[in-house]
Amino acid sequence: MDTSNESHIAHKAHLPHPYDQDISHVLRHLSRITATGRKKLANSLSTAGYLAAGMRLIQQHLGPEAVRGAASGHGRSLERPLLGFLSQRAVAAAVVENPPPFPRRGGVPRLRTTWRSQSDFVADLINFAMWPTNYHPGYQEQRTVTIRRLVAGEDFVRAVHDTAYQHTAESARMPSVRLSLALMVLADGDDTVQRAVAETYRGYLSSWKQVYAEVLDARGLRLRAGLCLDDLANALSAATDGVILRSIGDPRAGAVDPERERSLMGTVALAVIHGFLEPTEDSDGLTLEQAVRARLGRDVPR
Repeated sequence: MDTSNESHIAHKAHLPHPYDQDISHVLRHLSRITATGRKKLANSLSTAGYLAAGMRLIQQHLGPEAVRGAASGHGRSLERPLLGFLSQRAVAAAVVENPPPFPRRGGVPRLRTTWRSQSDFVADLINFAMWPTNYHPGYQEQRTVTIRRLVAGEDFVRAVHDTAYQHTAESARMPSVRLSLALMVLADGDDTVQRAVAETYRGYLSSWKQVYAEVLDARGLRLRAGLCLDDLANALSAATDGVILRSIGDPRAGAVDPERERSLMGTVALAVIHGFLEPTEDSDGLTLEQAVRARLGRDVPR
């Protein structure tokens, strides 16, 4: 067992969860060459202080209920700094406001010796924010119950609707999810941040693909000819992102309905399931395109 860093990790044991954990496998863009150096830096109190400051800035600027100042000269217009709020100067300044027991000493020079660029810091902040251990308390237990209902529950349709609502409603409130959605557009041309977003999605989709495979096996279903598990996972993930964005940008559209505890994603998920899947023992062998043509009867004349 590697004990070279045990004393350093224990040094931050008084920090709140998950900052008290070993996060050397989460932070991948630290400015250290050796594995030992990166592990030590990842688990330093100073690094925890910068991460805590960054997470607080995400909450303040991306919401929900984000705090934004009025734009200069325009009382009804708000400042929209995009990712300016995560600049090295802004993060260093926020460290001073860290609540106890996080360290409050930090500065731009020290931040720049930890991460060489803002892109490196933002990439690691994404990794940390989207780390499952950093999700709300009870997340893993809730996920276990959700999977059980989808795989073996009596009312599969109800399970899909409940899962879709729960996932989209919670995600729309999570600043870390809002950050990842914003970065999909803002990070265009920034290879470091784009790779971090892509890695986050690969991990996220990998876990859901395992669930989908279990559901297909337990329910006696198969993907239509020409489709694979990646297609199913990407389709549902892209639809989820769209519903989350719509619910944030236009709450009155009803994409997520807290009163009924339903979301448009539930309907979309059922439509994707209906179109992508078929019973294993009663397969017609048609591709999705062929199945649609068969349903329509004939193509519209040109």
